[in-house]
Amino acid sequence: MKKNSFEENLKSLDEIIEKLESGTLSLDESIKEYEVAMKLIKTSSKLLNEAEGKLLKVLEKNGEIDIEEI
Repeated sequence: MKKNSFEENLKSLDEIIEKLESGTLSLDESIKEYEVAMKLIKTSSKLLNEAEGKLLKVLEKNGEIDIEEI
């Protein structure tokens, strides 16, 4: 399975929101879309945490922050 970028996940989430808000999906379709959205949110959160960790390492390495302040 291909790992999507954060931006791709946001685009997919926007599309799912539009589908859900349209009111044209059946209950089963809505639940399936909701499940996909929750997986995208979990993956996006993980990507954000990874990016934050990388940024903190760069800032700490450059002496721009003291990691203990966080």
